Order: sequence, then C-alpha cells, then structure tokens
Amino acid sequence: MKEEKPHVDFALQGIKTEQFAIFEDNYMSKKESSLGTELKLKLDQKSKQLGVFIGFEFTQGKKVFLKIEVSCHFKIAEKSWNYFIQKQDDSLIIPKDFLAHLVMMTIGTTRGVLFTKTESTVFSTFIVPAINVTDMIKEDASFDIISDSE
Repeated sequence: MKEEKPHVDFALQGIKTEQFAIFEDNYMSKKESSLGTELKLKLDQKSKQLGVFIGFEFTQGKKVFLKIEVSCHFKIAEKSWNYFIQKQDDSLIIPKDFLAHLVMMTIGTTRGVLFTKTESTVFSTFIVPAINVTDMIKEDASFDIISDSE
C-alpha cells in the first residue's frame, strides 16, 4: 500500500530578481553557448518561509554573457510547517517532491523574468530550457532549526 503524502499548504509571498547582467562584450553570435545552473535554499524559521534561489549563467567558452538569479519566497502554513519538524534532532525536513514543485515554480518565474528583461534584444533568443527538476533534487532538504524550548 502506498503511503499517503500530507497536503502542504503554502503561498508565494514574494519574487525578487537577485541578479541580472548582460555582458555584451563576451557574446559572439555565431559561437556555441552553454548554460550553467545553481540552486540555493534559505530557510527563515521565524516567518516560516523558504526561499528558493535559482541562477543561470549563459556562457561561451569561460566567459559569461548573460546572468540571472531569481528568488521566490514561499510561506509555509503552520500545520504543514509543524509536520516538517523533526523534534528528535531539531531539524526541519522538506520532502523532495514538495521541494521539486517549488523549484519548478521558481524556474518558470525565472524564465519569465529573463524573457521580460531581454525582450526586443539579441539576447531574447536565450530562454531557460525545460529542466528535469528530479535530476536537481535527489533527496529531502534538511535544515537545522532552533527549538521553541530554548
């Protein structure tokens, strides 16, 4: 029998463009380019929020010509937050399936921000591709937390 996963209540609280830069001198139109990806997670225990930060660098050779980092901040409902807490070791565990959902939302948001910022330029052809998030997130995320009893 399959274990039933609890419903997680959350809301998108904010979106921020953390970094955006175009380095036109590093770009050559006929040269092959590649894409680098970075994922960071930040937990705000006090406000019960998780920040998902996704960054992309478009490069040619070793030179970056287009860089973007966007963060989405998700408020986790009290009941869901409490479900994630592991009291025995003062940690908070975010299940990989839920985390993948938040990362996918953040990637989509980043794709839109990038398009808006490069629209009507030669760089508008550089679109964040579809990404298999399960390749990025192979396990639950664990955060050390300060217990309320301290």
